[in-house]
Amino acid sequence: MEKMFSRAIDYYYETENEALILGDTFTALKKMKKESVDLIFADPPYFLSNDGITCHAGKMVSVNKGDWDKVASVNEKHKFNRLWIRECKKVLKPNGSIWISGTLHNIYSIGMALEQEGYKIINNITWQKTNPPPNLACRCFTHSTETVLWAQKDDKKAHHLFNYQYMKDKNGGKQMKDVWTGPLTPKSEKTEGKHPTQKPEYLLENIIEAASNVGDVILDPFCGSSTTGVVSKKLHRKYIGIDNNKEFVELSIKRLNLL
Repeated sequence: MEKMFSRAIDYYYETENEALILGDTFTALKKMKKESVDLIFADPPYFLSNDGITCHAGKMVSVNKGDWDKVASVNEKHKFNRLWIRECKKVLKPNGSIWISGTLHNIYSIGMALEQEGYKIINNITWQKTNPPPNLACRCFTHSTETVLWAQKDDKKAHHLFNYQYMKDKNGGKQMKDVWTGPLTPKSEKTEGKHPTQKPEYLLENIIEAASNVGDVILDPFCGSSTTGVVSKKLHRKYIGIDNNKEFVELSIKRLNLL
């Protein structure tokens, strides 16, 4: 994977088709070669750790995920989003695309940041969860969806890849809609340990199959436990994951080595 970087980079884990980097996302992105990535999936901090409570496995638990999920102000959050989105644009190929997941806590900042940094939003995907945790406060409707924004460079020369016919066939011969319905991440995908915001594999399968081809390079700049990497490997893509948490990177290695 050395050809992906213009400056020396220390891999924490590397094979012929996978690379994991333990460190700062911004530093790693700045070392990557320009326009070297076919598809980016990002699950950035949602900044929802506000000392509140939620329900998990029938128990009342804190919503706090860790220091990485906290932010001091709205301005700081938006500045963070613009910076990493800007660096991602530099490494994305002209015909590549970026997918970013989020909730109401950060998705509006991300949408604005994408437009400010020169992207064109293609779709607003709604992930509808069939088994969301109940709302314990009973002061609002149950939160049962997340949003995934799909965007490309806002450039006349850019023509994002979309495997339209494949996704139509996958959907029983009907055009696939922008609402994807399914359960939360099952226990079977957490056998080596779990990440607090781990996404289910079927969600990444849709994304990777829709917007990349076999052999393409997939980048996840906030990889966590590397569901992106697991699915990329299953679908015969190359994968680069970046995370600053050693525990999560070790979990990524365990999951990748199971395949």
